[in-house]
Amino acid sequence: MLVISEIAADKIKEMLAEQQEEGQKLYLRVGVKGGGCSGLSYGMGFDADVKEDDLHSDHHGVAVIVDKESAPMLDGVQIDFKQNMMGGGFTIDNPNAIATCGCGSSFKTATNEGTPEEC
Repeated sequence: MLVISEIAADKIKEMLAEQQEEGQKLYLRVGVKGGGCSGLSYGMGFDADVKEDDLHSDHHGVAVIVDKESAPMLDGVQIDFKQNMMGGGFTIDNPNAIATCGCGSSFKTATNEGTPEEC
């Protein structure tokens, strides 16, 4: 499955604290959808709705869910958070990607290329 660095998990927990209402359980949903200039794009967001076939994991205290269809394309993915003078952002290193877009937000794999769009 995927790996989330401790730095990225800390940032996710900060964001989660801003979004989560008292008594509510939110998960980080990570997935893949068709789109982007290389054919597939990543999706990350908070979700309270866990589906029966979602895969569950925990990374440094962050509860993560991945839909069954996205799981093979996210196997081995490493999510990190990088801070620089211009701000910061999450980075995704996907060993399954055979090509990535210049903007870094889309990719394609050998088994699933998706439908490319313009960046």
